[in-house]
Amino acid sequence: MTFLRIALLLSALSISACQQTTEGTIEEEWFPYGNLPRSKPNKPLSAALDRVYEGSYGSLEVATNELFSNFKYTPLEGLDYRNGDGTLSRRDATKIIRANGKYYVWYTRRNTSTPPRSSEEANDTIPSRDWDLAEIWYATSEDGFVWEEQGVAIPRLEKPYAGWRSVSTPDILFWKGKYYLYYQAYTKMPGGPGTKGDDCPVGCSVADSPDGPWTPSNKVVIENGPPGTWDQYVIHDPYALAYKGKIYVYYKGEMGGSPKVRAQGLAIADHPFGSFKKHPLNPVINSGHETALFPFKEGIAALVSRHGLEHNTIQYAPDGVNFEVAAISSLFPIAPGAYVADAFADNGNGRGITWGLCHFRNIGLAEGKSHSMLARFDCDLSLDWHDPAMKESDIFNHPNINFQFGLSEEQRKRIEARSH
Repeated sequence: MTFLRIALLLSALSISACQQTTEGTIEEEWFPYGNLPRSKPNKPLSAALDRVYEGSYGSLEVATNELFSNFKYTPLEGLDYRNGDGTLSRRDATKIIRANGKYYVWYTRRNTSTPPRSSEEANDTIPSRDWDLAEIWYATSEDGFVWEEQGVAIPRLEKPYAGWRSVSTPDILFWKGKYYLYYQAYTKMPGGPGTKGDDCPVGCSVADSPDGPWTPSNKVVIENGPPGTWDQYVIHDPYALAYKGKIYVYYKGEMGGSPKVRAQGLAIADHPFGSFKKHPLNPVINSGHETALFPFKEGIAALVSRHGLEHNTIQYAPDGVNFEVAAISSLFPIAPGAYVADAFADNGNGRGITWGLCHFRNIGLAEGKSHSMLARFDCDLSLDWHDPAMKESDIFNHPNINFQFGLSEEQRKRIEARSH
């Protein structure tokens, strides 16, 4: 018997033995070719494939994942920036609401004699940060593309109330017939002497109409944590929803370190002015910076961008507390404020979002004219809309976008020195 015939015989015996000693056929032992099986195969799976079936994605591919979307951007019309000289900045849009037949948005507006300078150069008229010496203004729109600025909503408060130095990064709540604006309330220069960088708590003001006038609570409504806790210095980016008959305010804290570890906490109250009780599981999201949230089905979904191990993810918590990654995307909006039509409905049937406003920051930084501008983003994170073009994950950028993130001069020198 030749060597080739012996090899063929042994191969046939091996296949026969495998078919006789395992359940089913050879084809059933390997992951099948063709469309992804709709139900989990009854066989051992890798951790990657097991996540497809047992994870929180809610779908087997991005095209049908209701919590996956890419993002598209459009410049706004109607808002002037003084030719980008750095003295006028708009950023940190609230969620968008509809009232009186039009859309409303509130945002941080800095109008100063100079662009931001270092904390050593800053004073009572020169800002240390883009959000220093700022007020909260608002604008309205008929279509979400063209906006008309209406004026100041929350000016800087009088001393000694929190917010006398600056008020910034607002969000809106509608509760029992009244409107409430939450915001970062500064009593110290951001990044100035005696701070850990950007120390502040949360303030709140109330109005009977989205056009004001607004009456401040004149008290801190969400306090910094006690010494030694993760949010002892920073309570940033308050974001309010009506959920389970209560007011849920999500916020960003910083857990120290270098670079700082950002995370999201949750405070709950029966009244917009508090008292707020922080959730015992805080932080409830381990990443993110300006995180936007919205009701989705019976729970809460979150756009988690910029910082942390789970940045650029869309997450979901059926209970509003225990968030899991539902999708991973790219070109995330910075500081998104979405149009959330049912943000205050509290009906256990959240429908999702399709558009909102965000900001682009550090414009003109290299020329000493740093400022931010508002823009529109669109997406498909809605149960009531299906746009296949928003479900495309294969996004190609112009090479100049990537080249903007090239090596620094120091990195280039280090690499060249190592290559000799």
